[in-house]
Amino acid sequence: MSKDLGGFLKSWEGKVKKSRAVIMFTTMSVAHVDEECCDSEAVPVHVEKIFSNGDIYMGEGMAENCPHGSGKYLWADGCMYCGEWCKGMMNGRGKFSWPSGATYEGQFKNCYMDGEGTFTGSLNHTYKGCWVMNRRHGKGSMSYANGDHYEGDWRKGVYDGVGTYEWSSGHRYTGQWKRGKMSGNGVMVLANGNQFDGSWECGLPKGNGAFRFEDGSFYMGFWGKDQKEQLVKFYPSNSTVAHDDWDPNQLFSFMSECVVYAVESLSVFPSDKMFSWSSSDGKHKKQPVRMNSRNENKGRRRSIDAMGGLDDLENGHIRGLGINQQPTEKQGVTICKGHKNYELMLNLQLGIRHSVGRPSAPKPLDLKPITFNTKEKIWTRFPPEGSKHTPPHQSCDFKFKDYCPSIFRTLRNLFNVDPVDYMLSICGNEALRELSSPGKSGCFFYMTSDNKYMIKTMKKAEVKVLRRMLPAYFEHMKSFENTLVTKFFGLHCVKLSGSSQRKVRFVVMGNLFCTNVPINRRFDLKGSSHGRITDKPESEIDANTTLKDLDLNCIFRLRKDRFQEFYRQINKDCEFLEQERIMDYSLLVGISAQECNQDISAGSWNAELDSSGSSPRISSADTDASLDPTGWAHIRLGVNMPARAELTVRSHETQLVGEPTQEFYDVTLFFGIIDILQDYDISKKLEHAYKAFQYDPTSISAVDPIQYSKRFRDFIFSVFKEEC
Repeated sequence: MSKDLGGFLKSWEGKVKKSRAVIMFTTMSVAHVDEECCDSEAVPVHVEKIFSNGDIYMGEGMAENCPHGSGKYLWADGCMYCGEWCKGMMNGRGKFSWPSGATYEGQFKNCYMDGEGTFTGSLNHTYKGCWVMNRRHGKGSMSYANGDHYEGDWRKGVYDGVGTYEWSSGHRYTGQWKRGKMSGNGVMVLANGNQFDGSWECGLPKGNGAFRFEDGSFYMGFWGKDQKEQLVKFYPSNSTVAHDDWDPNQLFSFMSECVVYAVESLSVFPSDKMFSWSSSDGKHKKQPVRMNSRNENKGRRRSIDAMGGLDDLENGHIRGLGINQQPTEKQGVTICKGHKNYELMLNLQLGIRHSVGRPSAPKPLDLKPITFNTKEKIWTRFPPEGSKHTPPHQSCDFKFKDYCPSIFRTLRNLFNVDPVDYMLSICGNEALRELSSPGKSGCFFYMTSDNKYMIKTMKKAEVKVLRRMLPAYFEHMKSFENTLVTKFFGLHCVKLSGSSQRKVRFVVMGNLFCTNVPINRRFDLKGSSHGRITDKPESEIDANTTLKDLDLNCIFRLRKDRFQEFYRQINKDCEFLEQERIMDYSLLVGISAQECNQDISAGSWNAELDSSGSSPRISSADTDASLDPTGWAHIRLGVNMPARAELTVRSHETQLVGEPTQEFYDVTLFFGIIDILQDYDISKKLEHAYKAFQYDPTSISAVDPIQYSKRFRDFIFSVFKEEC
């Protein structure tokens, strides 16, 4: 490197000059290389360039117009990136600095701050944690210059989820956050030891809660900034201190001291500095998305990419897969006051809070099935005025039954579910959403506000089946970490007061589609053909419609190692269900085929051919993370799994799996085995006998568990294939 250029670069890094003369474009010491840019087999050479607008690049390059390897780029406006490049883009570890003095050091993906990284702002605020497309998203901690500190969940650049904020004054809040403010259930511990434990809304106490003094006395009731809606009562302790000098309204005046810092925003991001490296004038502009023509795509992978106009993408609709990429409304109806099941929801939440919060000795995970008491159940009465063991509430008098509490507590421990997070998800300040029944059972589903859990009403027979199979279910879950079988977290019953004495039984399950990646299509697959097609007209089918076997027009190709893991686990899960005499289960599959305006990596859906031009190679989604409710989670069986969807064509209407067409699309899959509580009882035997006279016995759902398991596996392995 020339002496003049070296001195200039040192001067630039130390201080950005406010004005300087435009340096004419100069190319320096570029070794001769192949003409083809970014050839993976080419040898990187050292490149030093000064562009006509004053920008400078120094580092490795592949050919003459593509930085690849380690390098440093200095923009005329004072921004600078020093780190790894891949095919002309910031990829890997690097450091980006702004003229203001702010810096980011960590992972980059396609010119975005994406992955683990540390940002230090111009005001000396420091964030360490996860990033997704230039935004703090996932787990992370923020330390402010004044001594305040936040650690917990982030979403779209703000506090969102569960986290702890500590003020330099000694106050501390731990609980739920929403859009940067304390919202949901949380505990505020003051510097003097007093604390408020209850519901919050937009940064202030709102709803049921208790303000507790260190001596044990407390105020409990409904809190609100509007004194007309506030109704709290003082409960003294054995202490002689009366606390007559304390007014509940002081809590809200005190909150003015607990100011939560807003996160420093940036006007320019590294991704805004993208440029066309081959441009002779050095202008920075986004590179066009590489697309193949229709003929070139025949027999090759198509990347469904939000940044480009794929020829099969028109008005947000992907013709081949029948997927409409337009946004859909949130599924379900929020249960608010006036809803017919509003009181049932309150009863359910009160019961679960009491059940999960009940103290008990921790259970080891090496329990033997014989030690499980599947007949265990605990009844608790919840009078509105409260009792020795239950809090006062605004619902009707009801009883709550907790089935096998010690077993489900052990299961939640096995599934690494934090009890506090579990209660906040189900019993937080946010209402549940009611989903109408998608099947013939007539059961209803309720979804938690954070989408982590589904609550299903149950028949008495299903409760008996679940309790009977609990010991074997526990052993299966403990033995197979990546099992695709539904996860159960609790089994309960609410007995309503009144003349009807109606009982509502329900089970808490994990939600397979708990992800911020959009699910564009969902299928319920059993391997039978009779009645296995949706009866909705095409115009009414959207992303929330659950389609069936005969609606599926593609097969899924998985990478060899993933398919082998899938094959082994499906066999193990079906063997377990077969042994428990279970039938009529299905594989629920969610297909995600877009990233329009979503908080996911811009490169996570792109796929490119390897150097041979034939074998597909998945990009970042294949090896890195995909989005879940708490941040980015590693790919695992059934979650965030990249695949190729190959379109199929049926030769006749009842053909379960059509013929492959050699037309492929990149997709991401979410799947699991659901509806595992139907045993082959007398009603199913009668149903089989009746339908077998009218239809092909192999086409109906109600068959013997052994036959059902074989047919299910044969079908699933014809839909999921190993990548050729």
